[in-house]
Amino acid sequence: MLWLGVTNASLGQWPQWGGPTRNFKAETKDLAICWPENGPALLWRRPLGDGYSSIIVHRNRLFTMYRDEEDEVIIALSPKTGRTVWEHRYSAPVSKEDFARRYGIGPRSTPLVMDHRIYAIGFNGTLHCLDEHTGASRWRIELLDRFGGNKTRWGYACSPLAHHNLIIVFTGGRGASVVALEADSGRVIWKRHDFKNSYASPILIDVDGEQQLVCFMTHEIAGLDPNDGRLKWRHPHENQWRNNVVTPVWGAGNMLFLSSEGHGGSRVLKLSRRGTKTNVRELWHTQKLRISHRNAIRIGDYIYGSHGDFGPRSFDAVHVMSGEFAWRNRNFSKSGLVWADGKFLMLDEDGNLTLATATPEKLTLHAKAKLLEHPAWTIPTLVGHHLYLRDRKVIMAVELP
Repeated sequence: MLWLGVTNASLGQWPQWGGPTRNFKAETKDLAICWPENGPALLWRRPLGDGYSSIIVHRNRLFTMYRDEEDEVIIALSPKTGRTVWEHRYSAPVSKEDFARRYGIGPRSTPLVMDHRIYAIGFNGTLHCLDEHTGASRWRIELLDRFGGNKTRWGYACSPLAHHNLIIVFTGGRGASVVALEADSGRVIWKRHDFKNSYASPILIDVDGEQQLVCFMTHEIAGLDPNDGRLKWRHPHENQWRNNVVTPVWGAGNMLFLSSEGHGGSRVLKLSRRGTKTNVRELWHTQKLRISHRNAIRIGDYIYGSHGDFGPRSFDAVHVMSGEFAWRNRNFSKSGLVWADGKFLMLDEDGNLTLATATPEKLTLHAKAKLLEHPAWTIPTLVGHHLYLRDRKVIMAVELP
């Protein structure tokens, strides 16, 4: 089943967090398993400021965000050359008293493109709607101030989600924890709930024919009606550091996988619907798989993800129905994943890009290249054979053979 809310025109590109269907899977075919000795061919490389926003691709443009001293910048680039097409710069000072700076203060959220508009949210929770072609401002909302949202220690990180003509975001405000805005104007269509804001991003799923909005918040995961925000169900999931970051994974059998660092660990919920009621049953929970701030991908009956918070690290295969480990490969640092052509592209935090095939039986490594520097925490973007990557200093494009 696909995540919903993406137009057909966007398929094959990368218009939002997680790609066309928000699950980090690309349509690329014919990826060679051998790379040149120096790695994939470099198309271009250029400086870019601090930030972890991933790179979206739409209509022959790249879009992302970065910090330049006291300003934040939303930038459009040429995918062929990396040159700047336009920039939208705005003042965004960060309070030393409100935020920990250990991991930088660049933007965390990934922009969204829809109907010739870019929606981008900065470190302080400032949401801009810009013209896709020129970068001119359409409207702007200070999400945390407007809705009384809670400030998270490491900055705002939720990536906006499109649903029909709505832009859905988290704020953590009382009675406005989740907010849906009219895409054209920024007008509030609905706001609901008292969940505390997290670093995760929402997804849309289909539960037995009914669309639901899945929100992974600080203390729980919840399902809402995306049209009006009404609560469908909720289930607790907490860790001692209140760092719920990873985008949940939805798949066949109505199974929802979620993971976080610390005591939260990983669990799978099975959803089913009878009439207007959604039933939630936890199939398993383990602290042996703790994904801190990357992603997980489901292939068939297995979840693949990069385990590790402050202890040992591994790349793991876990049976989605039982929670049993098929294998654990301890040769990897924490990695962000993209899946295409039956293979994984894995970018670890030290900047190493690996091409591998994962099956329930084993992980087979094909090629590896050092491309970026630590911390390379941004998950790559793949469109065709062009892979776009960044760390906190540079952005680059390579061509996969």
